[in-house]
Amino acid sequence: MSEFSHIDAEGNAVMVDVAAKADTKRTAIAKGRVILNEETFNLLRKQALPKGDALASAKIAGIMGAKETHRLIPLCHPIALSYVDVRFAVNEAELTIEVEGEARCTGKTGVEMEALIAVQVACATIYDMCKAVQKDVIISDVRLVYKEGGKSGIFRAE
Repeated sequence: MSEFSHIDAEGNAVMVDVAAKADTKRTAIAKGRVILNEETFNLLRKQALPKGDALASAKIAGIMGAKETHRLIPLCHPIALSYVDVRFAVNEAELTIEVEGEARCTGKTGVEMEALIAVQVACATIYDMCKAVQKDVIISDVRLVYKEGGKSGIFRAE
């Protein structure tokens, strides 16, 4: 048997069999940032971008992304999500949008990937909504910041 969970003894990629694992309540939170210039930031805040309300679109896109994670990441299990949310903190001093994605389920495997995909899709949607006025939008610092459930317990990023 391989020491890696997603590689078999012959070196082939495999989906982990989670059938024997107990169902537990699982939560994951990821965060990321979108950095804008002053003009774009002001247009976004006023909901005056050519494509419309960037944050409303990004919220829905992020939720949809989380629900499709198993279709995007080859060895992810389809998960019956009980909750997904995408939240934004607008930071005027830094001209940034802080994006936070949260996913929850009760199941045999975690929802870290769903939270990460929610954030990344929301950030990419903000880029798409802003690109008509700014091509050099920066997406940065996407990472898992909290995870709870399963045998590894609670994780909090420092």
